[in-house]
Amino acid sequence: MRELGFTAKQNELMRLFKQDRLKRLNILQGSVRSGKTWISLILWAFWVASRPKDYLYMMCAKSLQTLKRNCLFPLQELIGEKHFTFSLSTKEGVLFGRKIMLEGANDARSEGKIRGITLGGAYCDELTLFPKDFFTMLLSRLSAPGAKLLATTNPDVPTHWLKKEYLDNKKLVDDLLSVFFSIDDNTTLPADYVESLKKEYTGVFYDRFILGKWVVAQGAIYKVFSDDPSSYNVSAAELPHLDQINVGLDFGGNESAHALVACGITQDYRRLFALRSEHIPAAGMTPQGLYKRVYDFCADIMQRYGIVPTLYGDSAEQTLIAGLRLALKPLGIIVKNALKREINDRIRATTMLMAGGRFNLISEECGSLIDAFQGAVWDDKVIGAEVRLDDGTSDIDTLDAFEYSFERYIPRLVRLEQ
Repeated sequence: MRELGFTAKQNELMRLFKQDRLKRLNILQGSVRSGKTWISLILWAFWVASRPKDYLYMMCAKSLQTLKRNCLFPLQELIGEKHFTFSLSTKEGVLFGRKIMLEGANDARSEGKIRGITLGGAYCDELTLFPKDFFTMLLSRLSAPGAKLLATTNPDVPTHWLKKEYLDNKKLVDDLLSVFFSIDDNTTLPADYVESLKKEYTGVFYDRFILGKWVVAQGAIYKVFSDDPSSYNVSAAELPHLDQINVGLDFGGNESAHALVACGITQDYRRLFALRSEHIPAAGMTPQGLYKRVYDFCADIMQRYGIVPTLYGDSAEQTLIAGLRLALKPLGIIVKNALKREINDRIRATTMLMAGGRFNLISEECGSLIDAFQGAVWDDKVIGAEVRLDDGTSDIDTLDAFEYSFERYIPRLVRLEQ
C-alpha cells in the first residue's frame, strides 16, 4: 500500500469522514489536477472497509474503460492488489472483502443495467457525463441502511441537470455535501507544472477545468488561434523529425464537401503539425473521382516527407472506405475507420495543443484548415450543452478530417491522464 500524504483540502475531507459527517450524497467538484479523484478513491476505500460485507457496492463511469483508467488501476495502486482486485469481463471487483459491481453509464439505456438491485454504496467518476436517467435510477438503488454516494466531476454548463436539480437544490441541504477543489489546492504539484497547465486551457475549458466554473460556451471556439494565426506557421524546412503521418478524411454530401487533412506527429508525442489540407466539393464528384483525389493527395505527402501515411476515414461510409482500401493499396497505405471521439474532447485537445505551443501548420498548404479554425463557433441556440455550429456557415468537414488524423493519439498528445 502506498504511503499517503494529504493536502490541506484532502485532510479537510478526511476529517469529515472520521467525524462521521459525510452525507447521503457526497460530490467532489472543481478543476483538473486538484487532487479530488485521488482523495475520493482513498475515501471510498476507507468507507467501504467500514461497511457490512454482505452489502453490494458499485463503481461506475461513462464507460468501463474510463473507469479502469481513471479509478480501478489507481485504486489498486493506492491500496494494493491484496486489498482490491477486479475483472472487466465479469464487471466485478472485491474491495476489502466487499463485492463491487462495475458498470458503464454511456447512454440513456444504461439505467436498465441497474434496475432491481439494492446497493450499500456507489462511486461515480465524472458525474456530469452520466445520463440523468442512470443517476436517478442509481439513487433509487441506494436503499441499504446507511448507503452513500461518492462522486467526482468537473463543471459543465450551468443548466446541467446535476447543478440545477442537485447541487443548487436547497431542499437537499441535509442530504448533499458538495466540496470544491481548485488546482491551487493541490500543493503536491510543482509550481511550473501548474502554470504550464493553466496556459494550455483556453476559453470555456479554462473557466471550467482550471477555475472550476459552471459556464456556457460562447463565440469563437479557436479564439487562441484566431487572435494570432501567423504565430502558428512553420515552413516545411523547419519541421522536426516526424515519427508518423496520418491523413483524416471526412466524406461530404451534396450540400457539403469532402475534406482531407494530413498531420504529422513527433516521436515523443509532444508536437502536432498540420502539413496539408484540401477541400473537395462533393456535388458531382463520383466515387472514382474521389479515390483519384485522395490517391494524389497521399502520393504527394509520401513524395514530400518519405513516410507512408495511415488514412482514417469517417466510418459512416463503409462503401467508400472499402473502395479507398483498393485504390490506395498500390501506395501501401492502410485505411482505417476514424475513431470518432466525442467532438468536444477533440476540440479540447486541439485548443490545449494550440495554447501550449505544441501545434503548428504549414500555412501555404493548409488554407482550408485555417479558414475552418477561424470560422468555427459554438451554437448559441443549443441550451444545456456545447455544440459546434453546423449549419453550413463554417467548414465542419475540414475540422472533422483534421481531428480524425490525430484523435487516436489524444491521450498521449495532451496527457489526459494528468
